[in-house]
Amino acid sequence: MITLQKLTKIFGGRTAVDSLDLSVPKGAIFGLLGHNGAGKSTTIGMLLGQVWPTSGSVVVCGHDVTRDRHSALQRVGAIFETPIFYEYLSGRRNLEILATYTAPTSAARIAEVAEWVGLAGREDSKVRTYSHGMRARLALAQALLPGPELLILDEPTNGLDPEGIHEMRETIRRLHRELGLTILLSSHLLSEVEQLCSRIAVIHGGRKVFDGPLSETRANPSRVRLRVDRFDLATSTLLAEGWITAAEPPDTVFLASGRTVGRVVRRLVELGIEVEGITREEATLESFYLELVKTARLQQPAAGGRPPALPPVQKP
Repeated sequence: MITLQKLTKIFGGRTAVDSLDLSVPKGAIFGLLGHNGAGKSTTIGMLLGQVWPTSGSVVVCGHDVTRDRHSALQRVGAIFETPIFYEYLSGRRNLEILATYTAPTSAARIAEVAEWVGLAGREDSKVRTYSHGMRARLALAQALLPGPELLILDEPTNGLDPEGIHEMRETIRRLHRELGLTILLSSHLLSEVEQLCSRIAVIHGGRKVFDGPLSETRANPSRVRLRVDRFDLATSTLLAEGWITAAEPPDTVFLASGRTVGRVVRRLVELGIEVEGITREEATLESFYLELVKTARLQQPAAGGRPPALPPVQKP
C-alpha cells in the first residue's frame, strides 16, 4: 500500500528525512515510531502530498504521489496534525462541509461513519460542546468519509485521557478487523503501538534505524534473571563451563546456545549455590526502543555532518 524509496526532505540546511526506504503491506497495522522531531510528521506530509520531497519516490496505492496525487490519495483517509473544525456548527454539518473537499457524500454515509466512530446521538451537537475525545472521533469520522483502503493516523491519541486512548485503540482495532483497512499509525506512545501494531519502523534523526515485525523487538531467549546467594561464584563457574556467555551483575546472565533454565538450576544446586529465583526476561518495546535510540545517538555526528551508516539491528 505504501512504498518509499530513498525519500529525502531537506529544509534549508537541515535534513528532516534522510534516504528513507519503507514498505507498508496491504492489511497491516504498521507503526511508525520516533521522538518528537524525528521526521515522522514530515514523512506523513510527503505521503499526503502536503510536503514536497527533495528527492526519492513516494508511492501510495500504486500511484506516485508527486506525479498523480489525486489517484494516489483517492482511497486514503488521514488524521494529520491538529484537526480544525467549525466550532459553532454541529458535528454532522462539519462532516458535510469537509466531504465537499473530496467527493460528494450522501447523508447515509455520514450517518454511517458517525456510528462507526461512536458519535451517533451527538452528531447534531455543536462541536464547541465536544470533549477532546469526541473531537478525536470526529477527526476519525472525517478520515473515513471517502471509504478508504488506507488510513494514515498521525498521533491519533495525542492529548487524550486514558479512557479516550482506550476507546480510540478499540475503534482502530475494529476498523482494521471489520473494514479490512491498512493502517499506518505514527506515534511516540510505545504502549499503544505495542498493543496495536504487528510491524514497526523506528526513525531517529530522520533516518530509519529499525524495520521489522514487532515480535523481533520482544523476546531475548538467552537473557535470564538469576537470583542466587553467591552471584560472582555462580557466574564465574557457569562461564568457565560454557553454560552462559556473559553476566551482568547483580542478577542477569545470558545462556549459551542449547542451555536451558532447568539444567542451569541443576548445575548450581550441584555446586552448592542456593537459587532464590530464575526467570527468562522478555524485552519490552520500550527497552528495545531506548537501546536502539541510544545506539543511534552514540553514532550521531557533530552538527552539520552526515551520520555514518548504522549497523544492522541484531535480532535476539
